[in-house]
Amino acid sequence: MRRLAGRATLVAVGAAAVLGAAAGQSVAAPPPATGDDVQPQVVGGVRAAQGEFPWMVRLSMGCGGAMYTQQLVLTAAHCVGATGNNTGITATLGAVDLQDPNRITVRSNYVYRSPGYNNPDGDDWALIRLERAVDVPTLAVADTPAYDNGTFTVAGWGAATEGGGQQRYLLKADVPFISDAQCQSAYSDLVPAEEICAGNWDDGGVDTCQGDSGGPMFRRDNAGAWVQVGITSWGIGCARPENPGVYAQTSHFASAIAAAAATLGGGTPPPTCATVASTTRVAIPDAGAAVNSPIDIAGCTGAASSGSRVEVNITHTYRGDLQIDLVAPDGSTYRLKNTSGSDSADNVNETYAVNLASETANGTWQLRVRDVFAADTGTLDGWKLSV
Repeated sequence: MRRLAGRATLVAVGAAAVLGAAAGQSVAAPPPATGDDVQPQVVGGVRAAQGEFPWMVRLSMGCGGAMYTQQLVLTAAHCVGATGNNTGITATLGAVDLQDPNRITVRSNYVYRSPGYNNPDGDDWALIRLERAVDVPTLAVADTPAYDNGTFTVAGWGAATEGGGQQRYLLKADVPFISDAQCQSAYSDLVPAEEICAGNWDDGGVDTCQGDSGGPMFRRDNAGAWVQVGITSWGIGCARPENPGVYAQTSHFASAIAAAAATLGGGTPPPTCATVASTTRVAIPDAGAAVNSPIDIAGCTGAASSGSRVEVNITHTYRGDLQIDLVAPDGSTYRLKNTSGSDSADNVNETYAVNLASETANGTWQLRVRDVFAADTGTLDGWKLSV
């Protein structure tokens, strides 16, 4: 469900869902709203391919979400009840078809709802902790407004027409950014610092709708990786002209979400500052000296993340020969991969998790690769660092 356009009405409509979820019960989606009710679903979309958005989650109360860590789902506050133990939510993931026999289903064990939700407005985000970790990719959350523009992608299993039913298959659509000033001409109660709007202003026709609440709005970052910029929140109707979708702005809440995730456990929060890639190919000499590939990171504030990631792509005929290190700007070295005489497979295409919380994010980082043993050769094709 999407919130109602009128904030006062919102509290009353959300009450039934809150009561059910607080009692540990799965909450059914409300009946389709009419008139000026806000409906979230993907209208004007097309079917997503299997594996295209592997961090998408369908929640049993009729909302969406995205995997923040492998045990925490980021969704909308209005989709859940009060903070506390909650075993009444089932998350479905790993499949675009909700009836796929290979889909993954996991129960919740705890809900954290933003303490600022409806106090008086905004703060429409929440985390759901699953009873176990799931080995699926996660979606990074933008912590800078640099990505709060352009064209975004939305996805969900919500209705495909205003007042329609929920979908069996995941749908996706692209929606253009709409400025706060223009959005406020439609919604006087918009909270510009906390909310971001998107949709086709003049013609409508594409939007989230009933059943898409809590799902992510996302785009590519400068390194080509998906990054979440919004959480489906509210709007009037579905895909109406001059009534765009309204989304909780993740760049505003990123630090609060990360802090809440740290208190919940359930995995290390993903990096939120920057992702930078190097695509310069570097030959790796056989049984020779180490080679270095630099990446410069700028514009971050403070330390790197405890959940930083290093993606490495190497072509090599015996990867067990390789020793791989990440070198921080201050010279500190983090071993990513040791040599192994028993690992005779080709190539390295791996993402390594590394705790860089003691390092300053900005500066020149180096990936250092050495072929320790003779007889095989290779090339560092590229690497990516997320801090």
